[in-house]
Amino acid sequence: MNDPALIWSYLAEGQLLWLAATLAAYLAGDWLFRRAGRQSWANPVMLAVMMLAALLWLTGTDYATYFEGAQFVHFMLGPATVALALPLYDNLPRVRRAALPMLAGLVAGSGVAVVSALAIARAFGIEGPVLASLAPKSTTAPVAIGIAEALGGQPTLTAALVLLTGIFGAIVVTPLLNALKIRDWRARGFSVGVAAHGIGTARAFQVNETAGAFSGIGMGMNAVLTAVIAPLALRLFGG
Repeated sequence: MNDPALIWSYLAEGQLLWLAATLAAYLAGDWLFRRAGRQSWANPVMLAVMMLAALLWLTGTDYATYFEGAQFVHFMLGPATVALALPLYDNLPRVRRAALPMLAGLVAGSGVAVVSALAIARAFGIEGPVLASLAPKSTTAPVAIGIAEALGGQPTLTAALVLLTGIFGAIVVTPLLNALKIRDWRARGFSVGVAAHGIGTARAFQVNETAGAFSGIGMGMNAVLTAVIAPLALRLFGG
């Protein structure tokens, strides 16, 4: 057992190794994020993904082996999504007062997210399971994976697209909304929740508590609406 390759092969069989690696990568990413002054371009999830990807590549570990060990994190996405009911309950009076603008923003944001992704993909000749995998990319991972499976898509591809969407949204949201001179924290939060689900919501909470609460509300409402819109839009584009 003095051979490093044999030692690594032995360790890689342990399921806790990849769970520990995932948590360590995120903690390292969060440390770098704080050191960077909480700048949006230093998103801790993006940094953690880059570190884990490098580790998997260097060790020659396939994704299936990694996921088998780190699937507890995936399991926790479900309870975390259900917990989004808490900010909705806590802010119910404020939500009622802004119900119509929020509903309009939800329909516009959810519809554009699904239709634009499918339209661009079809323009490049993409069809079949890949097209179905694209439809729910802007909603939270547990819901997106379930929608993709129901539509005949590839859950693994959908998960990757959801991750990329969330990271990109979290990076651009603050400078974009500042450039657009949108000052209402409710509108800022709700928009990022609809467009960039959990990762965007985490960024919203880092910026402002009200924005984070409304981002969680937008994320939860978008998950429900996407489950309705995605099958209809996919049928429209011949998926």
